[in-house]
Amino acid sequence: MVKIDKKTLEDVEFPKVLEQVSEFCITAPGNKMVLEITPFKNTEKVLPSLKRVKEFTASFGSDSPIPNHGFEPIYKELQLLEIENSTLESFSFRKLLSLSETTQSLLKFFKKFEEFYISLQEFSEQIEFAPSIAEEIKKIFDKYGNVKDEASTELGTIRRRLNVVKGQINSSFSKALSKYAGSDYLDDIRETVVDNRRVLAVTAMYRRKIKGTVLGQSKTGSIVYMEPQETLEYANELSNLEYEEREEVKRILKVLTEFVRPYNHHLASYQEYLTVIDAMYAKAKYAVEINGVLPLLTKERQLHLLDAYHPLLLVSNRKRKEKTYPQTIQLSQDKRIIVISGPNAGGKSITLKTVGLLQVMLQSGLLIPVEPQSEVCFFDKLLTDIGDNQSIENHLSTYSYRLKKMKHFLRKCNENTLFLIDEFGTGSDPELGGALAETFLEVFYEREAFGIITTHYANLKLLANELPHAVNANMQFDSKSLAPVYKLQMGEAGSSFTFEVAQKNGIPYSLINRSKKKIERGKIRFDKTIANLQKERSKLRKTSETLETSAEKARKESEQLAEVNAKVQEKLESYQELYDANQKLLTLGRRFDSLAEKFFNNKQKKQLMDELYKLVMTENSKRKKLAPKQKKAVKRKKHELKQEVEQKVAKIRKEKKKEKAKAKKAPPPKPKVTLKVGDRVRMIDGRAIGTIDAIEKNKAFVNYGMFTTNVSLEELEKV
Repeated sequence: MVKIDKKTLEDVEFPKVLEQVSEFCITAPGNKMVLEITPFKNTEKVLPSLKRVKEFTASFGSDSPIPNHGFEPIYKELQLLEIENSTLESFSFRKLLSLSETTQSLLKFFKKFEEFYISLQEFSEQIEFAPSIAEEIKKIFDKYGNVKDEASTELGTIRRRLNVVKGQINSSFSKALSKYAGSDYLDDIRETVVDNRRVLAVTAMYRRKIKGTVLGQSKTGSIVYMEPQETLEYANELSNLEYEEREEVKRILKVLTEFVRPYNHHLASYQEYLTVIDAMYAKAKYAVEINGVLPLLTKERQLHLLDAYHPLLLVSNRKRKEKTYPQTIQLSQDKRIIVISGPNAGGKSITLKTVGLLQVMLQSGLLIPVEPQSEVCFFDKLLTDIGDNQSIENHLSTYSYRLKKMKHFLRKCNENTLFLIDEFGTGSDPELGGALAETFLEVFYEREAFGIITTHYANLKLLANELPHAVNANMQFDSKSLAPVYKLQMGEAGSSFTFEVAQKNGIPYSLINRSKKKIERGKIRFDKTIANLQKERSKLRKTSETLETSAEKARKESEQLAEVNAKVQEKLESYQELYDANQKLLTLGRRFDSLAEKFFNNKQKKQLMDELYKLVMTENSKRKKLAPKQKKAVKRKKHELKQEVEQKVAKIRKEKKKEKAKAKKAPPPKPKVTLKVGDRVRMIDGRAIGTIDAIEKNKAFVNYGMFTTNVSLEELEKV
C-alpha cells in the first residue's frame, strides 16, 4: 500500500505539475479529475494507466487519431432522474444523446483498432453500453434538437393544423394590409410584430376607421398597433393550438424521461468514462510538452534516471528560451544513499526535487522526461524535508520543525522508502546538529532505505565515504569562474568554496584572511584539499572528453575509409569480369570470322558445319551446368531486376507527365460581366438566384423573393 502525504506532494511541487496538466483538459469534469490526482495506492494499477497514456501519445501523430471525447456534464440530469415523476427538458436530452454517441464512437474506435490500443481497449471493454438510449432519443428529436412531428400522432395533427392556421392568418392579414394601405390609414412602416403577432401600424387619427383590436402604441402615441378583425379569429385558434402543442410536447418528454430513468447508472458510467479519457488526453498532451516517456519498470530495488529533467523548470526555461540541464542519478542496493555537497546555487535542491517529483509523477500515472532506457522501481513511502520549514501556526522554529520531521521519518522509514532531505542537519549548533544528523543517517542506512540528502557538514561527507553502500556526490563548478555547470558528479564530496565565492563577490581579501585565522587550520586544509581534488577531477574530465571525441572521430574516419575501399574493390572486380567477358567475345568473333573467310574461299559446307559444331561444344564444355533450383533463382533474380527497372521507368515517366501538366498554362479567367439593374444573379459558388433591384456604390440590392439583401458586386456573377 503506497502512502504519500499531502505535505510531501507540496514539497516536490506536484500540485504545480497538475495545474499545467489540467490546462490541456477540454471538459470541466476532466479538469477537476486531473487536479485531484494522487499517487496510486496499489502499484499494480500504475502500469496499465501509464500504458494507456503512452498509447494516447502515439495516437497524436497517427493516420487514425482517437475521436473527439468532449461532452457537456450531466450532473443535474442524473440528479433529476433520481427524483420520481421528474421530467427532463429538451436541452437535457440533447446532452444525453451527445454523451451516448460520443461514448459509442470511442468504444467502436478502440474495438476497431484494438491491435494498436491494447490497454485503452481493455479499459473500454468495462463499459456496458446501451444503444437503446440514443435510438429512443433520436425517434423524438431531429438533428437540430427539436421535437419531431412524428414523435406522436397527436403532435403531428396539431402541427399540421398550426401550419394551416398560420397560412390563413398571413393570407387574411395581407388582404387587410392591402385594403387599409390604399386608404392611406397606415404609417410609413405599415406593419410590425407585437407579442409574436403581426399588427398594422395605424396612424393614431385613423384608429377608429379600422376594425380590430389595439395591442399597443408607439412611445409618442402617434402610431397605434392594431390586429385587424379579419385575423383575430384565426389568431385565437393559433393560441389554442400552440398551447395544445406545448402540452403534447411535455407529455412526450415525460414518457421519454420514464424510458431513460432506468438507464441512470449507464449514463453516469458514460460520463465517468469520458472524464477519465479527458484526463488521459491531458496527461498525454503534457507528456508531449515535456518529452515524457515510459521508462523501464523494474521490481528490483534500483533507480537509474538517465538525462532526467525537472518538468516545471523545463517548461519555464523553454518559455524564456533558456537551456535546461539534465541530471543522471542512480540509486541501487550497493549505492542506496547519496550525499550531495558543494556551494549554494549549484543545483543541489533542484536535483533533489527532480528525483522526488519524477517518482511521484510516475506513481500517479504520468510519463516523465527521461531517456527511455532509464530504470525505475516503485516505493511504498516517499518522505521529504525540503525548503523553509518554519511553522508559524504551531509556533515552531525551523530546527524544532525539522526534529518533528525526523521523528516522523524514524517511525515510517523502512527498506521500501525513498527519503529526500535538503540541507540535512541545519538549524542548530553546527557540531551538535551535525552529530545528531549523522546518527539519523546511520539509522536510515541500517534500515536499508533509499535516499538523497544535501549538506554542507563535513562529518556527513566523511560518513558517506566510510559506509559501503553510501556515496558522495557534488554539483560541479567551473574551477576558474566558480560558475555552476549544473552537472552531478558521483563519487566525491564537494567543497563549499566558501572563501573563494566570498572573494569572487567582492569581499576584501584582508577580511577573508582574518576569517581563515579564526578557524582550525585542519578544516581549511580539508576544504582546500577537496577543492583542489575537484579542480583536478574537472581537468581530467575535460581531457578524457577530448580523447573520447578524438577516438570517436578516428573511428568514424576509419569506417568511412573501409567503406570507400570496399566500394572501389567491388568496382574493380566488376570491371575485371566485364573485361574478361569482352575478351572472350572478341576471341569467339575472330574464330567465327576465320571460319566465314574459309567458307568464302572453299565453299565446303560440311567442313564449315563440323568446325562450327566443334567450336560450340568446346565453349559449352567450359560452362557450368546449373541445378534446377539455381536456374530458378537466376530466373527469379532477372525477373525481379526487370520489375525494378520497369517501376523506376514508370516513376520517371509519371514525374515527367506531372512536370508537363504544371508547365501548361492555366485557362484564362472568365471575362467579368458588368452587372446592371434587372440582371438575374447569384453569389459566386452559391445556388440561390435573385434579381438586382438597385445598385449603389459597388453594392447591389438583390431580391430573392422572400427577402432582399445587399451584396458586394465582386461577390456576384450573372446567370
